[in-house]
Amino acid sequence: MALAFVTGGTGFIGRHLVPALAGRGWKVKVLVHKTELPARVGAEAVSGDIRDKTVLRSGCAGADTVFHLAAAVGSAVVDRSLFREVNVRGTEAVLDAAREAGVRRVVHVSSAGVLGAVEPGVVADETYAPRPRNLYDRTKLEAERTAQRAAERGADVVILRPGWVYGPGDRRTFKLIKAVDGGRLFMLAGTSGRQTPVYVDDLVAGLIAGAEKGTPGGLYHLAGEVMPVEEMVAAIAAACGRRPPRFRLPKTPTVVAAAVLEAAFGLFRKEAPLNPGKLSFFLHPKAMSSEKARRELGFSPQRGFAEGMRLTVAWYRENGWLRAANRASS
Repeated sequence: MALAFVTGGTGFIGRHLVPALAGRGWKVKVLVHKTELPARVGAEAVSGDIRDKTVLRSGCAGADTVFHLAAAVGSAVVDRSLFREVNVRGTEAVLDAAREAGVRRVVHVSSAGVLGAVEPGVVADETYAPRPRNLYDRTKLEAERTAQRAAERGADVVILRPGWVYGPGDRRTFKLIKAVDGGRLFMLAGTSGRQTPVYVDDLVAGLIAGAEKGTPGGLYHLAGEVMPVEEMVAAIAAACGRRPPRFRLPKTPTVVAAAVLEAAFGLFRKEAPLNPGKLSFFLHPKAMSSEKARRELGFSPQRGFAEGMRLTVAWYRENGWLRAANRASS
């Protein structure tokens, strides 16, 4: 029976990956830091910090595959030094521990954010030059390059970049969905952004396919259909039983206001209600091609965005994240 060690297994993607692995007959160990391992997921907890090599050696011991998902995320409330400590140094520590333990393969999960803003009209494949725009994305690119250097030295590492991931239990996209459901989302005028959403179960299937079929040293995009942001928001509104937002905020004043608010709230280590990160959905397109993953891994997303969003919104309502729908539209 294959054994997997998963870092970041208590995060959004990890909480879907771990039971999927167990359901396929894998034994699973999960690195647990601050968040408890959910009950009945069929996995063994390994408690500790991603930067602790002793803990990582314990997790890697006997493992055939390491899925490295752990990362520092957040905003002004996060100690900025943690981005490099966790995302870069943590990746180095995972790769070292895997090598020492004789792990067959490491699956490094990166981020579409390393691409920055994909040029209008372009659908980026794996050869597109990364241009990260913030500290998180820059450190994720550094981590990618750390993994690539390990592969050049002979390590069996596969790098996977997810698209705009969404699905049940995701707190990041929930903020957007909650704003649409509450009629509080304003679109940004003068933008024509495109994203590449992928339902979390489809992503998980791609992660496992990458572990099983990826070329050593290979880089793969795992994303769904390319969609204009306006179409995505309309689909979210439909899933919520709402009309799409009609009001558009002027682009330049809104961008300036977001920067000012972020700086002001950052003085108190609080997240601003409007900041550049929240505008990136509209301003920084992430149109990604998954053709290489389709060709080499058999990656084939099964959920279209409209269906996946209906399932996601239904989960939020059933679990009390969103109020029960009491209207067809508003």
